[in-house]
Amino acid sequence: MTHVITAPRKRTVLSTALWLATGAAMAGCMDFGDIEQPLQLETHVDDWRNEIIYQVLVDRFSNGDPSNDHGVRFDDLARYQGGDWRGLRDRLDYLDQLGVTTLWISPVVRNVETDANVDGYHGYWAQDLRDTNPHFGTISELRELVDDAHSRGMKIVVDIVTNHVGQAFYYDLNLNGVPDINIQGSGTPESPTLHYTEYDPDFDPRGVQAFTSLGEAGPAPAVFQYDPATGHLPPSPDPLGDPAAYNRKGRTFNFDDPDQLVHGDFPGGLKDLDTSRCDVKQMMVDVFVEWVEQTDIDGFRIDTVKHVEYEFWRFFTQQVRARLAERGKNNFLMFGEVFDGRDALLGAYTRHDIYGPADLAGFLGQPAAADPSDEEQLAAESACVQGGEALRGDQLDSLFYFSQHFAAIREVYQQGQSTDRIEQLWANRAVNWGDTPNQDGVGVAPRDLPINFIDNHDVPRFLYELRKRPASESQALLHNAILFTFAAQGVPCLYYGTEQGLAGGNDPANRERLWDGGYDVTHPTFGWIQRLARIRGEYASLRRGAVNVVWSSDHVGDEPDAGIFAFERIGGDAGGSYAVVVINSHQTHDSTTRTPDRAMEVSAPAGTEMIDVLSRGDLRVIVGDDGTLDVTVEPMQGVLLVPAAEYNDGI
Repeated sequence: MTHVITAPRKRTVLSTALWLATGAAMAGCMDFGDIEQPLQLETHVDDWRNEIIYQVLVDRFSNGDPSNDHGVRFDDLARYQGGDWRGLRDRLDYLDQLGVTTLWISPVVRNVETDANVDGYHGYWAQDLRDTNPHFGTISELRELVDDAHSRGMKIVVDIVTNHVGQAFYYDLNLNGVPDINIQGSGTPESPTLHYTEYDPDFDPRGVQAFTSLGEAGPAPAVFQYDPATGHLPPSPDPLGDPAAYNRKGRTFNFDDPDQLVHGDFPGGLKDLDTSRCDVKQMMVDVFVEWVEQTDIDGFRIDTVKHVEYEFWRFFTQQVRARLAERGKNNFLMFGEVFDGRDALLGAYTRHDIYGPADLAGFLGQPAAADPSDEEQLAAESACVQGGEALRGDQLDSLFYFSQHFAAIREVYQQGQSTDRIEQLWANRAVNWGDTPNQDGVGVAPRDLPINFIDNHDVPRFLYELRKRPASESQALLHNAILFTFAAQGVPCLYYGTEQGLAGGNDPANRERLWDGGYDVTHPTFGWIQRLARIRGEYASLRRGAVNVVWSSDHVGDEPDAGIFAFERIGGDAGGSYAVVVINSHQTHDSTTRTPDRAMEVSAPAGTEMIDVLSRGDLRVIVGDDGTLDVTVEPMQGVLLVPAAEYNDGI
């Protein structure tokens, strides 16, 4: 998700333009130094369920090359801070020690340099999709990062954006040839005072309209900016320099309106591409396949998925997979961001159903005319395919699990609400998310591969919401949430700095410089994550087992089971490996898996000794003759039980 701009735009000094031009010349010539070309693509991933992902905002992780620090402002987190790809390479040992196996890095492409006193350090304001961001390094340095990671068995996922570009043009509403931010009207009932900006006018379903003193004057011209000092240049490659490649309907302000959601500019003036056009679709495939071909990266995290038509995702994912498979790159992961708590909406981007605009309207609770038949939709979409197979229903491999972030991480593990909402959420995922692996995809059904996270760059950090709590209590709550994401079905994803206890609030406060606090491998949260990573690596059930909820509760008070959530990891592709996870989210008292009228039944045979890995064997319980298991857990703590036959006392 992208940074919202509201302030007036100011221009920076011309030296920025000179530095940008130099960077463009260096990166544009694709000088790979002594790195071998052409690059031989390889498959570096056996099973994505074995991975632990670590999300990095490159600009905030490590500054390895001061020579690219032009424009750095250490006094303002909305500006560049100096992190780069060389810094990441310098700190791979730190990530290895933490237990990270996959590094997800922020977008690599050249961005609008600065806009409204905010810099494009985050990467979501694309200006040239075929050039590197000179603040981070050259294409050779990016390849060196990927090569170094692969040499350690670590994978690289790159963040990409297909929905929009940066602040590329203004709408000339008053037809005077310059961008205006004006107040209109006299403030009377007959002439209300209205504020408007030609950079970011409100959505109009007809397209943004121009006006004169005599009234409306038809569609407002889209005028590309040319200001090298700030990186406001016509976007590249073609057709991004053509106004017809954009929907030009203005800023989305109602995200439940399907037309605004898909066709509106993202707030802040980020111009929405017409991703139904064949040339736009094909350009996106060509560009991002080329990035894989030039670097051998292992996956994409895709921004703003719900703002793009379903038809685009069918085309993009299938074409990318086919192109990469031809080059020997398989198991290429594509997971997306649907910033929404509605699980059915999330899952719709992973299913093989042939969804269209009417289906989207239904998920948003809005009326709509019926879509064409599945056959008609696919036939129309396949007209964009330049050879190869016709399109199918396949879409994304997985999603950032936002519905779980809201229902479990926030409501249960921060706020202490009832755990039965997690059981319902997981049951919904089994229905809402795709149940079939994608052809040429990662070999796992999306419903079995959610990307589980606590923090990211678009939400306040977990600890920020607990800033009024005692430090020991907030840390216990965080550690409990981390245990949940590492033990749940799917892939755990850490946001950089969580391991160091960073506690920033809303953007940009949640995008701190990691180096300010050092890379402390003795930090308690670093150690907790490190240990959970080892445990997860030791027990196949925690990585590839299916999930079966054996206890949840609607109690939040003094009841004996209040706060208990327990589930088995069993079967699936885990062989005979088995685990029972019992977590107590209650914040004040011990809770147990037995009440006067109920006991927790598990799948392990009667008499099985179960040993808690987390306490290093201090807790041992026996499955009863009736198949039940009694476990009592302290507040804000969890236990992770495995059969004695599987237990490794060295972890």
